[in-house]
Parts: sequence; C-alpha cells; structure tokens
Amino acid sequence: MNPRKKVDLKLIIVGAIGVGKTSLLHQYVHKTFYEEYQTTLGASILSKIIILGDTTLKLQIWDTGGQERFRSMVSTFYKGSDGCILAFDVTDLESFEALDIWRGDVLAKIVPMEQSYPMVLLGNKIDLADRKVPQEVAQGWCKEKDIPYFEVSAKNDINVVQAFEMLASRALSRYQSILENHLTESIKLSPDQSRSRCC
Repeated sequence: MNPRKKVDLKLIIVGAIGVGKTSLLHQYVHKTFYEEYQTTLGASILSKIIILGDTTLKLQIWDTGGQERFRSMVSTFYKGSDGCILAFDVTDLESFEALDIWRGDVLAKIVPMEQSYPMVLLGNKIDLADRKVPQEVAQGWCKEKDIPYFEVSAKNDINVVQAFEMLASRALSRYQSILENHLTESIKLSPDQSRSRCC
C-alpha cells in the first residue's frame, strides 16, 4: 500500500487594492464572504489542505496588500512561492491595466526567473453590473502570456475553487518536475566516477 505523498506549496495572491484578494481567499479557505472591507497591510497567510490524485497538498496562501506604498515590502513575500493568482476587478479598468506591473514584480522575485512559473488570472466581481473590462480583453491578455483565466465572484462563490485548484495542480506539476530534474542531476555519474577502484 502506497502512503499518500505530502507536499507543502506556497501560493501568493496579488493585484491592486480593492480587487477582492482577501475575499477570494476567505471564500476558498473558509467558504465565507465578508461585506465589510478592510485593507490588507503587508500580508496575511491562510492554509488549506486538499487532495490532488495521490498527493495531499498543504497550501499556504499568502494574501498580499495591494497598496502602492507597500509594493516593495510586499514583493519580498513572493520569494519561494510555487504559484501565483493575479487578481483584478472587472468593474475597475485600472486594476486590469496594472496587471503587467504586478506580474513583472512577481516574476522578478522568482529564482530562477522562468516562464514556466504557474499563474492564473482571476477577473473578480462578475456579480456586479457595471463591468468595465470585457471578458474578451482579459482572455486576450491571458492568451498572450499563456495564463489560464477565470471569471469569478468571491461573493457568490463562482469559479473560486476551480481557479485555486487549477493553480495548485500546476504548482504541483512544476514542483514534481523540479524534484525529478534535481534527482536526475544528482544521480548522473561522470565517466571517472563510474569505475570504482580498490586500494
């Protein structure tokens, strides 16, 4: 009997202030939505355990503050992350236009900087009527960068679980690939090492 593998993954959620990052996270982890709004200063962390295939994942999800004045401090939380949710508010064009900056900040902290770093984009607040960012525009942005896109509502719990679990799945695949490559590299023997000599 093969015991279930256990993997810890650090995920981050980033985006402009007020896009609903904290609400998305609380909806995913606790299945709750809070009407009152409080700005996240720095970062807060929530954990959730899920099962994907034969692996138990402990997701440590870092909710980062979106205020411009804390951006340099917040970006230090990106280091060591295994995946990222980029979030914007479909009723706020500026939050969408800032995505390139947020994405760039995250990729600059990933070592080594690589395009295979898992990201998903969430267009939040689809439950509101005054939409400013058309779905096609967001999908086009994602297609250019090869990032999955989800239209979500933290308030009505639409596509929240699917988005987080898509990221978790991609982060797990990347983690397993890195582990496999590391093991393969450490097992390779150079020709001089392959012959053992006695005495």
